[in-house]
Amino acid sequence: MKQLLNTLFVMTEGSYLHLEGETVKVKVDGENRLQVPLHHLGGFVLFGNVMTTPFLLHKCAEDGRSVVLLDRNGRYRCRMVGKVGGNVLLRHQQHLSIEDGSKKSAIVRNMVGGKLQNTRQVLMRGQREAKEAEFAAPLQKAADLLGRAIERLPGSDDIEFMRGLEGESAKVYFDCFDRMMTQNREVFRMNGRNRRPPRDRINALLSFLYVLLLNDCISAVEGVGLDPQMGFLHVMRPGRPSLGLDMMEELRPILADRLALTLINLRQIGPDEFDERPGGAVYLNEKGRKAVVTAYQKRKQDEIRHPVLDQTVPFGLIPHVQARLLARHLRGDTEAYTPFLYR
Repeated sequence: MKQLLNTLFVMTEGSYLHLEGETVKVKVDGENRLQVPLHHLGGFVLFGNVMTTPFLLHKCAEDGRSVVLLDRNGRYRCRMVGKVGGNVLLRHQQHLSIEDGSKKSAIVRNMVGGKLQNTRQVLMRGQREAKEAEFAAPLQKAADLLGRAIERLPGSDDIEFMRGLEGESAKVYFDCFDRMMTQNREVFRMNGRNRRPPRDRINALLSFLYVLLLNDCISAVEGVGLDPQMGFLHVMRPGRPSLGLDMMEELRPILADRLALTLINLRQIGPDEFDERPGGAVYLNEKGRKAVVTAYQKRKQDEIRHPVLDQTVPFGLIPHVQARLLARHLRGDTEAYTPFLYR
């Protein structure tokens, strides 16, 4: 369980982190609010105006702990890591595979197929749980459309076609996403997916969860020695963690979208956890961010049977398992990359 609970999230503005011996202490307004042994922590995620001592940063870099900086709304700013590790031969194979058209398209096909299948499972569950026919029918229709999209994948090696298919399917999915809500439907009404900035509460919630998930996916690919910026599905751009984004796609529906629906449907989060900014932007406030981070960490402890390993694993380890499966494929140990399929 250490691998799931070893990230320290600091969201209180004005917090000050320093190292005393081998213990991390967090102060707010000069008072100790938390202390935890450093060896219990694998990384830090700091929101907004949170300060740390240079000595703590140096120690994290030396030991290989990551320090992620987000703004107060949860948008990614930067990630500090130590010396580049991992197997240089594995990274070389990763780079060669990106230049190999057939191998790259096969990986993209399975990544997109995994995302579409998991998205369809979320829709089908929503359809089963819907109490009114007016909500169940659109969800069933969307699930059927995604099913047909999945059937079109094996016949193409064109990566642009697969990216387009994924984009079209995402639009179908988000157009009926709010039909899966059973509480506060008017408050969380969704008019498609929007971001940078999010324009409604549900998009603000999803964007925040995606930031948390992306951080875990980047950690996973770095942990096995892969280059997080060299992706297959996402186009490479300077500073963009393309492979982290790739790994996140198949996990969004089960680790973020389903959690967002659970938080809303169980009334664990409501309109009071959001702030509207000038220009129409909507973000989680401090109370909301704390509630979501707590729920996300708890979700990572839940266990599910992994179809490839044929054993139960915590949700929080799935990104790490998938990163290792991708690494095995790139080394030539397996014929294909197998995405995680939610049942």
